[in-house]
Amino acid sequence: MGRAFEYRKARKLKRWGNMSRTFTRIGKEITIAAKAGGPDPSTNPRLRALLQNAKAANMPKDTVERAIKKATDKDAGDYKEIIYEGYGPHGIAIVVEAATDNNTRTVANVRSYFNKHGGNLGTQGSLSFLFDHKSVFKIKPTEGMDLEELELELIDCGVDEVEPDEEEIVLYGAFEDYSNIQHFLESNGYEIISSEFVRIPNDVKELNDEQRAAVEKLLEKFEEDEDVQNVFHNMKESDSDTEE
Repeated sequence: MGRAFEYRKARKLKRWGNMSRTFTRIGKEITIAAKAGGPDPSTNPRLRALLQNAKAANMPKDTVERAIKKATDKDAGDYKEIIYEGYGPHGIAIVVEAATDNNTRTVANVRSYFNKHGGNLGTQGSLSFLFDHKSVFKIKPTEGMDLEELELELIDCGVDEVEPDEEEIVLYGAFEDYSNIQHFLESNGYEIISSEFVRIPNDVKELNDEQRAAVEKLLEKFEEDEDVQNVFHNMKESDSDTEE
């Protein structure tokens, strides 16, 4: 099993926030995608993929429709996607992805979370070398599917790891190969369950329970902020976190 699999195993049970929080996050992504590429999913691949994510999360249809409509609403806030990077307590690298209509508010909040929990906000791009930015697709297996053959088919469009996971197949590729992978899967009739972008740490840092608790308090503050979409870090998960 590869590094991506171990990362996913650790993260699978730690998708912070309740269902409404998940809907808010996906809704913002839908609004941003619809504003950038138009409200028609047939001509907007990114929106099409996000609608699959919404379906996988059991997001209500009217909530999805409101998110699309918001892209053309003149009175709605104009969301911008912004990345914040910094170090938490005990030298843990943290990348915070936000979607905000008020960067002044969001950066002030993010900086205060770092400062109050023994960390500090760095400059954008300062920690990018510590993480691999990946595209992740989950697809439904077909009858008689051969994973080795599937991997050979997908390698030319950027997939570098294929892993089975319960009733789905998880594909990993470079961030910049997202559209190539999506196009291949759709063109060849594979059913995409969901897709996302993740940042997988190149190396992880092991902490004791007390140190881990301090970092977790900071991560929780980020996840409670409505402007925050995703948080990634290089803290090694404890064995109890990764047990299935």
